[in-house]
Amino acid sequence: MTQLTNVVIERLKAIKRTTDKGISLWWGREIMDVLDYKEWRDFREVIDRAKTSCEMAGNFSADHFVPMPEMVSIGSGAQRERENFVLSHYACYLIAMNGDPGKPEIASAQSYFTEQTYRQEQQDSLSESERRLVIRNRVKDANRKLSGAAKVSGVRGKMFGVFHDAGYKGLYGGLGVEAVKALKKIDPKENLLDCMGRAELAANEFRITQTEQTLTNKGIKGEQLAIDTHMAIGKKVRTTMRDLGNPLPEDLVAEPSIKRLATSKARETKRLKADQ
Repeated sequence: MTQLTNVVIERLKAIKRTTDKGISLWWGREIMDVLDYKEWRDFREVIDRAKTSCEMAGNFSADHFVPMPEMVSIGSGAQRERENFVLSHYACYLIAMNGDPGKPEIASAQSYFTEQTYRQEQQDSLSESERRLVIRNRVKDANRKLSGAAKVSGVRGKMFGVFHDAGYKGLYGGLGVEAVKALKKIDPKENLLDCMGRAELAANEFRITQTEQTLTNKGIKGEQLAIDTHMAIGKKVRTTMRDLGNPLPEDLVAEPSIKRLATSKARETKRLKADQ
């Protein structure tokens, strides 16, 4: 783990508040400072994107981003009100995921809040396979958004395979999709993402969302530049995993295809609806 990552994580721990019920909360302006945003208006844009992500995931953003205006001194005993938010753990996670990928503090915060999310998942009632399915569905949605951003950047339809494979090559040390499946002895007919465990899926979700944000926020234009950007971000995610001392993605064991669980869940949902 890098020195900066340690510093950021310790600062995030230091500013965390805990309610009587054990719920972790953070103040927006304190998070802004840790993530090295100088102006509230810039950080407010990140909050807006995070709130949108929250709503698109089927959650009420008001439950996680609670307005909490505060009074600040402006000299001579006068005060004025300024905007602030109380943020849940999930809100902070989404802020980290929607922050400026060029800031090293963002990557450190993503690592911290992702790890905390995994710990929370350990405590809930979902089975390991069900948690895999939740992340797999998020990755599917993220890939759709990435394809849209790639198209806007100038990637032609016939080059989408090359574009997406570039991200895998960056993350997997030069190995593309087919090479990874061969290494892990996955049936060539299977979708690689369907055969990933939670940690590997999360690493790919990170790669995908950060590439989509980078292509969009930086207005990247040009097919080859978009392809190179995807590979570069894959490499950065790989470096983060290595710096944290975690196994690299190609070393993670393949899981049975998640499709069987998805089919089973769909049948169960259909049965429950029929019984109503």
